[in-house]
Amino acid sequence: MPDTTRPELDLTVSRIIRAPRRAVWDAWADPRRFEQWWVPAPEVCRVIEMDLRPGGSFRTEFSKDGAAFDPHITGCFLAVDDLERIVWTDALVSGWRPAEASFVTAAFRMRDHPDGTEYSATAMHRNVADRDRHDQLGFHDAWGTVTRQLAEIAESHA
Repeated sequence: MPDTTRPELDLTVSRIIRAPRRAVWDAWADPRRFEQWWVPAPEVCRVIEMDLRPGGSFRTEFSKDGAAFDPHITGCFLAVDDLERIVWTDALVSGWRPAEASFVTAAFRMRDHPDGTEYSATAMHRNVADRDRHDQLGFHDAWGTVTRQLAEIAESHA
């Protein structure tokens, strides 16, 4: 997959996480740690399936009160490059099967940085309308918050 973004279609957040890539990767790859940061607190995440391999299922749910859970992500991993990159989409479900609807493909990159790990998360959209809708829904606040929460988890396990 190309390492390029299209600003007219993509939204990105990035951060230097003061932890080694292994700690960031483990916070992504361990479903119990992942649940601690994937949605903005005080909302709660529950991992239903996380088969972290190309073609593997990725399903999460979220709850505002920790009691009633609703679907969040139902998708498929496209690329999983150990300690470097995770890409998933909601256009497909497990086994590369087409999904009912799609909105986003998301790419997460981890690179060494003198202060720890350079982390970026990019949401790629099929058209400007979807990108703008995601932006208006609060992409930067939400994805910025979960990236900060990821940093806190990774830094506490470094």
